[in-house]
Amino acid sequence: MSNQTNREVLLEVNDLSQYFRISRDKVLKAVDHINFKIHRGETVGLVGESGCGKSTTGRTILKLYTPNTGNVYYGGKDVFTFTPEEDMQYRKRAQMIFQNPHSSLNPRMTVKDIVGAGMRIHDLAKSSELDDRIEVLLRKVGLNKDHMSRFPHEFSGGQKQRIGIARALSVDPEFIVCDEPISALDVSIQAQVLNMLKKSQQDLGLTYLFIAHDLSVVKYISDRVIVMYLGTIVEEAVSEELYRNPLHPYTQVLLSSIPIADPELVRRKKRRVVTGEVASPINPPAICRFVSRCPLADQVCREQMPPLREVAPGHNVACFKV
Repeated sequence: MSNQTNREVLLEVNDLSQYFRISRDKVLKAVDHINFKIHRGETVGLVGESGCGKSTTGRTILKLYTPNTGNVYYGGKDVFTFTPEEDMQYRKRAQMIFQNPHSSLNPRMTVKDIVGAGMRIHDLAKSSELDDRIEVLLRKVGLNKDHMSRFPHEFSGGQKQRIGIARALSVDPEFIVCDEPISALDVSIQAQVLNMLKKSQQDLGLTYLFIAHDLSVVKYISDRVIVMYLGTIVEEAVSEELYRNPLHPYTQVLLSSIPIADPELVRRKKRRVVTGEVASPINPPAICRFVSRCPLADQVCREQMPPLREVAPGHNVACFKV
């Protein structure tokens, strides 16, 4: 991958927080003051265990939620200050592939209606051209024109996800949030969908935020990786660097949990195991979120929130012990 400094910043997240009030005195801090940038043409992997705020981050970026603090800059302008015309353009340029293809497709609509809806809304094709454009899109994702008149329940999970990808590509986007797009699919189909996403990126010059909890998948598709834990970013680095030299104790635990097919390597590999309770994201104190499970934690970790700081070129980590 080319040097990041030579690339245009397409999207910048600045001090973003997304809270959900669950009772009068309880606030769930799903995303808590995070910062990162995505450069044009790259794939940034966003990883962490379930409930860490990955999907909420993606949905807030696409304005499905209104944040409590912070800004999302797209092309240098805050998306939450867009005029109606700019907002319409943003919704065309930034799309989402949802995690569950079974619930993200309208069961009452045919494939033609699902894939063509965005084209009609954004006036991208005349009625006479619509069928041809949809057919081209379906071929691109491994389907054909015979599928246009069918309904979602007539397809397998992998085929449904391909329809979801065709829908996202239908409006010629620049940026796509891929929210765990293969986690609901059989392993045999996952590689096909990943390769299709990579090919679409090369052919169309797309930029991805790829959300996942499977680190081997993220390694395969991502240029850079951001690791989240309970609403905060704990580490960020170029993919090769992160997998070769993980610095945060949580990242080390995540990487040690990746299954290995070689029994000899398994025997030699030192597995990192954490104990202790996962902290609650409800009204969390301003300290390290990983402190209750970290083997390196000491008093300063229990009193302050570690800042995300650069410890090597392009490698940021939020840990007092690094």
